[in-house]
Amino acid sequence: MANRSGSGQTNPSRGTYIAVITNRSTTLVIRGFMLFSIGVFLALVLNLLQVQRNVTLFPPDVISSIFSSAWWVPPCCGTASAIIGLLYPCIDCRLGEPHKFKREWSSVMRCVAVFVGINHASAKVDFANNVQLSLTLAALSIGLWWTFDRSRSGFGLGVVIALLATLSTQLLVYNGVFQYTSPDFLYIRSWLPCIFFAGVITMGNIGRQLALVRKLYYAELKRVRIINAFIPTRAFY
Repeated sequence: MANRSGSGQTNPSRGTYIAVITNRSTTLVIRGFMLFSIGVFLALVLNLLQVQRNVTLFPPDVISSIFSSAWWVPPCCGTASAIIGLLYPCIDCRLGEPHKFKREWSSVMRCVAVFVGINHASAKVDFANNVQLSLTLAALSIGLWWTFDRSRSGFGLGVVIALLATLSTQLLVYNGVFQYTSPDFLYIRSWLPCIFFAGVITMGNIGRQLALVRKLYYAELKRVRIINAFIPTRAFY
């Protein structure tokens, strides 16, 4: 009975394929890999801007990639991106507050573009002093959250993760892994938490969108199963 064909009959290979795709662990791994890849790519591009502008300085012995970036930076950013992107939809589900604001890929791409622009401004635009730069980037980062997120959970997670990332960066700089030119806030630049906050909001939006794609697929699969279960009964009568 496994090899049924034609009217209302299923193909075992197709059934196995659907079972794999609908498996929660499999979709979780796929989403995590996609988020990791996006995080690695953004880390390479954005860190290149910082190094070219001499905002961050790595010792010569750790410069090991064609993008003049320390080898450990992209994997760390990719791992953090995967964790953040998977955490955001999970928190939304736990709080019972599904995020419905601007849930389309065009909005996500605009969010990524704004984030890259904020990072570019921190490296390329000259301000009168660090306070002015920090206030400007803080306003831009909050504006990014208001434009593409507007959720309390998103803002809270963004602040907490940005503070933890800033603390981790301070420890790395303190131990001589790398350094910032003209540090003005405990070995680092005062605008760094703003960049982290904007990055968290961006990866959270990407993670939410990937989770939405999975939910839409499950809904469509359930609808097809209901139709397939109803049609034979109607044809029989």
